[in-house]
Amino acid sequence: MNRMPHVAVVGATGAVGVEMIKTLERRNFPVGKLTLLASARSVGKTLTFRGTSEPVTELTKESFAGIDLALFSAGGAISREFAPVAAQAGCVVVDNSSAFRMDDAVPLVVPEINAADIRGHRGIIANPNCTTAITLMALYPLHAAFGCRRIFASSYQAVSGTGAKAIAELERQVNQIVKGQPVTREVYPHPIAFNVLPHVDSFLPSGYTKEEMKMENEGRKIMHHPTFRASVTCVRVPVYRAHSVAVSAEFERPVTVEAAREVLAKAPGLDVVDNPSKCEYPLPLHQAEKDNCAVGRIRKDCALDNGLCFWVSGDQLLKGAALNAVQIAEELLKL
Repeated sequence: MNRMPHVAVVGATGAVGVEMIKTLERRNFPVGKLTLLASARSVGKTLTFRGTSEPVTELTKESFAGIDLALFSAGGAISREFAPVAAQAGCVVVDNSSAFRMDDAVPLVVPEINAADIRGHRGIIANPNCTTAITLMALYPLHAAFGCRRIFASSYQAVSGTGAKAIAELERQVNQIVKGQPVTREVYPHPIAFNVLPHVDSFLPSGYTKEEMKMENEGRKIMHHPTFRASVTCVRVPVYRAHSVAVSAEFERPVTVEAAREVLAKAPGLDVVDNPSKCEYPLPLHQAEKDNCAVGRIRKDCALDNGLCFWVSGDQLLKGAALNAVQIAEELLKL
């Protein structure tokens, strides 16, 4: 790839798109030229990159001529329609949607775990689900050391995972409740303010949601672990950004808290915040806008053989989306 690539951000005005632009700038990614693409209704808007106002242009099939790298975050339907077009035009696509994650021809990558898979790309590389990525930042180092058989997990997912409209909905509903006004809903089926919804993504015939099954399916692919099993309940909570996950993991080999902490302390992109006696443990409020995920509440699982419990928290818009995509782009430059 060009060492000063022409980069496009598709879905530039969305919550993740905006974060992608900020992350490219913050990490000094060597952008030769930046093109911002979005739907027709966003045309005319401008976004700032390196002190310059960059115009948003309409995404069309002709948008990718001369572009080296495209970071997509505009939803699965847009990715399915435009990512193959971009790849055919000679552009490498890093796609944040679920459209290509389980496609055998598309690498699904968390750079700290399986950066080498990028080498096999055919023009499209998939970014994992945000909750999966954040969980695996803590789970994979433990799996590499002790061999993870299965996990039971519950997620505590911020509204930013749904997008900018959901962030606005939580803010609006909090104000409505505080002022004693009727609560209005547009994004979620129930009020999210002062509430939790055990419902993320659509339900499958099994009773699990699509989001819940992503942990098992994507986890298997990213960790190269085809027998990995995950029983997950995904819950939307009234937090603006940063997801948290409570995990009970069962391992093939005996694991102690001390050995686990030693492994986690060496893991890239992960901070150990684990001093319960001083009320120190990962908090979404603290992880918001931080690149690293954090793990804590590390303890032996009293219901599983060779089991370990932990709590992991990370910024959904960063490691769960924009940061991971830019890290993939950084790995592409090394090829």
